[in-house]
Amino acid sequence: MEEKLQKLYNECIKELNSIKINVVDNVNIGEIDISLAKRNSKRYGCCKQEEPCKNCYHIVKRGKRKVKQYDVFKKHHIEISKWVMELDEKIIKNTIMHEIIHCLPNCNNHGVEFKKYANYINKNLDYNITRLGNKEEDFKKSNLEYTEKTKECKYKIICTKCGQLIYRQRFRKDIISKYRCGKCGGTLKLC
Repeated sequence: MEEKLQKLYNECIKELNSIKINVVDNVNIGEIDISLAKRNSKRYGCCKQEEPCKNCYHIVKRGKRKVKQYDVFKKHHIEISKWVMELDEKIIKNTIMHEIIHCLPNCNNHGVEFKKYANYINKNLDYNITRLGNKEEDFKKSNLEYTEKTKECKYKIICTKCGQLIYRQRFRKDIISKYRCGKCGGTLKLC
């Protein structure tokens, strides 16, 4: 599985080079390594960053505090979940591309710069990079059976706007007041 992941990662790098996005640039982007996630996770993948560039940051206000938020990092660790490797290669490459975008300067969140790169890659390389994935749809595209594990979860949270169900093993009281639905931004309530 690691060999397949590395092969697909190298294909993504070649495709990005073909549209003049050089991610092998250690000076501007830093080092990138890719591996399978150690834990079984619900998410498709993640990009963990280390060694921030000390002079590339902006100040963000969080409540009453002001916090430095770094925009450029020297090391990036991309992890892809093992269950994603069972899906179609196009979906795996889409996930890898999404995580590679997070390695680019000013793209460590899903903000304006991330969206610019995602739209550029979608347009020029025929990808479908979005902020969130749809597991059920991706399993159907890969001709695999999708089963949501809901029995082992103690709490069920529903979006009041779109009706999406969110399952949680543990429940914090502030999740209802502080967080919103990832799909539509609606408010949440406990079922």
